[in-house]
Amino acid sequence: MQALQDTAGRPVEIVDAADGLRPALNVCRARSAVIVKLAEGIGPAEIGAGLAGWRRTLTVSDAGELITVDPRDAVTRRWTSPDAVLCLADNEFLQSNDGWALPDDSFASRTHVLGAEVRAFVLARLAPRPGVLVWDVLAGSGAVGVECARLGAAVIAVEPDPVQCVRIIANASAHGVDVRVEEAELDAPSLPRPDAVFVGRGEITAVKASAAVSARRVVVATESVDEIVPARDALQAAGYEVEGVHWTASRLLDSGFAPAVPVTVLWGSKK
Repeated sequence: MQALQDTAGRPVEIVDAADGLRPALNVCRARSAVIVKLAEGIGPAEIGAGLAGWRRTLTVSDAGELITVDPRDAVTRRWTSPDAVLCLADNEFLQSNDGWALPDDSFASRTHVLGAEVRAFVLARLAPRPGVLVWDVLAGSGAVGVECARLGAAVIAVEPDPVQCVRIIANASAHGVDVRVEEAELDAPSLPRPDAVFVGRGEITAVKASAAVSARRVVVATESVDEIVPARDALQAAGYEVEGVHWTASRLLDSGFAPAVPVTVLWGSKK
């Protein structure tokens, strides 16, 4: 273990695969240096396979030897007696210590981002934390996904607009976190199963596809009144208990209150 820590050359987090493969993988996906203590049935191959799509290097402690491999090679290599794996990102990421629901101008965006007041509520419903995976679908500039990553979650942002994808990458970099970006419409079967999903617009196709993966929590934000009932019905049809709130938050200015953009937030949960 000490040899792996020395190899990392930066502070590391240590997780035990005996507590579950998915939480261990999600910490590796979110953090820049993680040592995974291996368990029965969970070896370098399982760690490597779960990191497809993330830029990581693995160093495996195997029979007293340290072996550095690409995650893909970890899947195919024959191992003797591995007991731990160091998962290392190219860069060191920051850890949030200054709260959440950052000011709107903390994010580069083509249009307005989801306001900080609404974002705080959305984060409360998503419950991002170390060991979980969040999808940010129709992510826009990625403000919600970046906030989730700052709170320790692994994040995949799905956005078909290539210009917005560049902004997501820039925003993640500016805040020192890692967000995997998929420049496409949501292709749920190709992605690892999430613990929570945020849908940044109420487009019914995206809501249905997000609900179909059976994450424990799905949160939908929409500014369109016409999207509210179809989104609610899609979540209920997928077996979610659905609640909602209509937000109008006007910020205080010297001369009164700023114009508000009403947003409806729906959230579905499964027991």
